[in-house]
Amino acid sequence: MLKQLLIFLGGVVLTTLFFVGRSFLDSPPDSTFASAEASKAANEMRRQMAPHVVKLVTGDIEDRRKLLNDVFFTPRIAEARELYPVRETVMPIDSVYTEVFEPVDGVLKDNANRVLINLHGGAFMFGARTEGQLESIPVANVAGMKVVSVDYRQGPEHRFPAASEDVATVYRHLLKDHQPGQIGIFGCSAGGILTAQSVAWFDAHNLPQPGAVGIFCAGGGAVFGGDSAVISAAFGTNFASDNEMPYFEGTSLDDPLVSPFEHPRVMAQFPPTLVITSTRDLTMSAGLATHQRLLEEGVPSELHVYEGLNHYWYADTGLPESRHAFKVMADFFDRHLAR
Repeated sequence: MLKQLLIFLGGVVLTTLFFVGRSFLDSPPDSTFASAEASKAANEMRRQMAPHVVKLVTGDIEDRRKLLNDVFFTPRIAEARELYPVRETVMPIDSVYTEVFEPVDGVLKDNANRVLINLHGGAFMFGARTEGQLESIPVANVAGMKVVSVDYRQGPEHRFPAASEDVATVYRHLLKDHQPGQIGIFGCSAGGILTAQSVAWFDAHNLPQPGAVGIFCAGGGAVFGGDSAVISAAFGTNFASDNEMPYFEGTSLDDPLVSPFEHPRVMAQFPPTLVITSTRDLTMSAGLATHQRLLEEGVPSELHVYEGLNHYWYADTGLPESRHAFKVMADFFDRHLAR
């Protein structure tokens, strides 16, 4: 059983859990180094989600999914589409549903043979059809690149390694038309963890590694613990519990396909990796540890830590920090993917 595992912090869903037992009216102090827009957005998110906390924690899984989609994701996706215009199409790959995002003016010439795979967040329970859009739209626009967002299988309906298998299915399909070095993979929260798990899965199943990966709002394995648990608790953004994630029922952190960052040999197989985290994110320690372990294994790793921001803060895509992060992502994949 996977106790204290990965409260897999996907998208905004678990960001709301810290409201339980806390005053809905009190806000943590703003960081003097965060933008005024970011601080305002964090406080607005608290006010927006506060009326729905009980249902998010105790409701039926389908009701919780619908609530998050309606209240949180839908308005932010609309804003992202306005700020970062893209063309969107559906592309089923075998049994896996994917959505494809391309800049409205077309993919840049230099990126004609490149493609990114997005693995959405959502605690391995939420975010299908919505968080993938919110993560993919700005990256496709800013990078001038095609992004394929994967609607992988999640819990409680499915169990590990269903998501890893679905990622591998999409990856194999893209390898028919792309060299591995032309493919990048990125994800936030659960999607960041799944990105690391996918690298381990490719290694175990004799698939070539992609050209570069991005692990955002996450680490290469379990996210619970470390100094960030204490820091996030002080700011009211610690939403950890001992609950098991249904998707990981019956697995172990000793499994390199679950927590690759516990296995140096697996970490040594990683392609160049971009790690993005923030100081009030419960997953910050896991992200920092992942970056350090990659460096120890000689893997090129780049780390960006944003001050005073919570988990998956760039869901508000118009923030100055969000725009900066999208540019960082675009530049990283431009430097490391083959043309």
